[in-house]
Amino acid sequence: MKQKSKKKGHRQGGRKGPPAIQTPEEVILIRRRSIANQEDVSSFFTRLVFLVVLLWLLFGMVFGLAVMRNDDMSPRISAGDLMLFYRLEDTLRADDVIIFEKEGRQYTGRVVAVGGDTVEVTEDARLMINGSYVAESDIYYSTPRYESKVIYPLTLEEGQVFVLCDYREGARDSRYFGPVGKKEIKGKVITVIRRSEL
Repeated sequence: MKQKSKKKGHRQGGRKGPPAIQTPEEVILIRRRSIANQEDVSSFFTRLVFLVVLLWLLFGMVFGLAVMRNDDMSPRISAGDLMLFYRLEDTLRADDVIIFEKEGRQYTGRVVAVGGDTVEVTEDARLMINGSYVAESDIYYSTPRYESKVIYPLTLEEGQVFVLCDYREGARDSRYFGPVGKKEIKGKVITVIRRSEL
């Protein structure tokens, strides 16, 4: 009989009473927390949208990324290297590395001459700019003339550049398809991330 009374008492003690009445201060605090959580979520998505727009502007209008697809710029730039280029460069100089398009394909090359310069690739595989041989200490290959429609000496018009690849023997560059126009230039390479460092 005693055990039954204990169980009965246990059941009575386990019952939940009526819900506690919240004070106005507690209700206000709960609402403030709810509003704060909503503001945090809204702030997060606002920042996310801003970041996406900023990245689109930076890498769609100002900068660009490209992967070197071959060894035409070896040894300075190798196949698989990632190149960061600046789209808004207006003034190109000799020795600048650019990314450009020709015949629907993307290429990378080094500017050797700009508008107003006269270029010639000699029969003995040497480069001449404005009647003088160019000493290229960082180029380890000869510069053979290609059989193409390019006729030397070639004087560049304003807005044109003459582009050669660092790997001169067999690479496609201005010896093959002629000068590169301003509208064909996508940007100037400003840094290279080596594939081995990725």
